[in-house]
Amino acid sequence: MIEKKIAEIKKEFKEAGNEELPALFTAYANDMRAGVAGLICQYQKRLKALEKEKERLYHMLSYEREYEHLGCVCGIDEAGRGPLAGPVVAGAVILPKDCEILYLNDSKQLSEKKREALFVEIQEKALAIGVGIVGPARIDEINILQATYEAMREAIAKLNIHPQVLLNDAVTIPEVEIAQVPIIKGDAKSLSIAAASVVAKVTRDRLMSEYDKDWPEYGFAKHKGYGSAAHIAAIREKGALPIHRGTFIKNFI
Repeated sequence: MIEKKIAEIKKEFKEAGNEELPALFTAYANDMRAGVAGLICQYQKRLKALEKEKERLYHMLSYEREYEHLGCVCGIDEAGRGPLAGPVVAGAVILPKDCEILYLNDSKQLSEKKREALFVEIQEKALAIGVGIVGPARIDEINILQATYEAMREAIAKLNIHPQVLLNDAVTIPEVEIAQVPIIKGDAKSLSIAAASVVAKVTRDRLMSEYDKDWPEYGFAKHKGYGSAAHIAAIREKGALPIHRGTFIKNFI
């Protein structure tokens, strides 16, 4: 029997689904060529990493499993409490039972490219998504904490499914009659909160990139409104914009 070329075997591995890989490991286990052994090792590591990631996701759904007997569970998180400019944005996400979105995590732990990809997957897989946006003028009027609560209530109101339980990243939202579970560092412990974190972050970052088109000299696409040295320098040199939070920049103007 003529041995297959390593390039052909490599193509087989590349085109195989994860469930087909064990059969390929067995089929080529006795092939003594270093290239084939290397391929097997490479894909075995990949499968092991995938198993580890699925185990992480299983634990990330522990709060969802704990409270699912009460009904529909929704994750809540926000983005933009600290910036000098732009709105605070809240996300509310209801995922299906045992939802699998590989590598979904706290948005702060993800690259911008990964957040964008996960945002699309969340849109595809979520049962419901709500987004609340509260602008700078309102933030100045009622303070950032109350504005954050307002954005969260708006996000909940925009869901097309009514949740029975809210999993919140650390806070308890006032004026909400739904059962709430505040979880410290919840965006790293609950898949629903992590999804809400990504939705809020990507939505806000996209808004700040749009503002950058109107005021490119302020650099919003880069710093997203946060107090970077370049942003503060721009405020001091060019003055405040309508999207700046007056209560946040009073020391710079």
